[in-house]
Amino acid sequence: MKLEFNYFIPTRILFGAGKLKELATTRYLPGKKALIVISSGGSMKKQGYLDRVTGYLAERGIQSVVFDKILPNPIAQHVGEGAALAKREGCDFVIGLGGGSSIDSAKSIAVMVKNEGEYWDYMWTGTGKKMRLSGQALPIVAIPTTAGTGTEANPWAVITKTETNEKIGSGAGYTFPTLSIVDPELMLSIPPKLTAYQGMDAFFHAVEGYISTQSNLASDIFALDAIGLITRYLPLAVKDGSNMEARSGMAWASTQAGFVESLSLLISHHALEHSISGRHPDVTHGAGLTATSVSYFSYLAKHNVSRLSDIARKMGENVDKMPEDKKPFAFITALKKLIKKVGLENATLASFGLKKEEAEVIAQNSLETGGLQYLCTPVPLTKENIVEIFESCF
Repeated sequence: MKLEFNYFIPTRILFGAGKLKELATTRYLPGKKALIVISSGGSMKKQGYLDRVTGYLAERGIQSVVFDKILPNPIAQHVGEGAALAKREGCDFVIGLGGGSSIDSAKSIAVMVKNEGEYWDYMWTGTGKKMRLSGQALPIVAIPTTAGTGTEANPWAVITKTETNEKIGSGAGYTFPTLSIVDPELMLSIPPKLTAYQGMDAFFHAVEGYISTQSNLASDIFALDAIGLITRYLPLAVKDGSNMEARSGMAWASTQAGFVESLSLLISHHALEHSISGRHPDVTHGAGLTATSVSYFSYLAKHNVSRLSDIARKMGENVDKMPEDKKPFAFITALKKLIKKVGLENATLASFGLKKEEAEVIAQNSLETGGLQYLCTPVPLTKENIVEIFESCF
């Protein structure tokens, strides 16, 4: 156990069923005119969440403008368009309302209001120009309506450059949300399959952060608790979306996994998936993670990543009497059980239209864009290793 870490999570979090209404009374709103960032799918309007948010803001005398172009895999073009709108309208803070795509986009838009040029100029991997940001962003408020990304509790935003199929994460101290409102009631409308995909995303945030070379005492506490909660509550939330206990458990697990992303760092499993959904934007992030997970973590188990056995134990596997070299594989057993319980055993790369022949391109893209995540992986991975893992998913 590494008894050394830096703890910096400056976000004020209002957590619990019914908390959204506190938007009308909280004294922690950071401005007078908000750009509200939502997805293009219309769910925030259909469910009435957008009207509730604008209504609560109006009660406070806060004006709002809506930017509703965000895609499930958000793109750099829309970051630029959102920033331009915020500047024209004189917005002094940004609200991300919805899933991780909306909140990640809100973070990126908040940055680009305070910086010149194109968003990709500031990326440090892939085709980014490695320009330095000003160190400023508009204040950010996160209101998640899904339990998956944990972006309400971390500084990270993942955006795709469509011209090159690059999907890259970035963040800094000033891209932590100033305020996050995590209200499980807003998650009741998520259909079963999306609930499963989003929950598996949170699960892998916790797992990867736990076995990362950057894991530490603080991140371990949040990671293991999140893993236990997801193992218990995700199957229940998938089975019955109206189960408030399950929804609340999943919301807290997702937020804890966001803490893990702030205190530790993710590994190359995420880098591999980013390259898949960067090339195939119709692949839901959690689906891509699930489809590659057994092959990826089996590779790590073969190299005796011992911390996998801790996770297996937390998921209910009896590992204590197993031979040491078999203990990591108990996690693969537990993982397969969880995938089946949430109905994702048929979520394969082939089912999403990918082909084995794409292995070389995806592996190369993953290495070029996911540099830090490869450095944090407990087992060194070459391009040939990544190709092998990808091909074994079929």
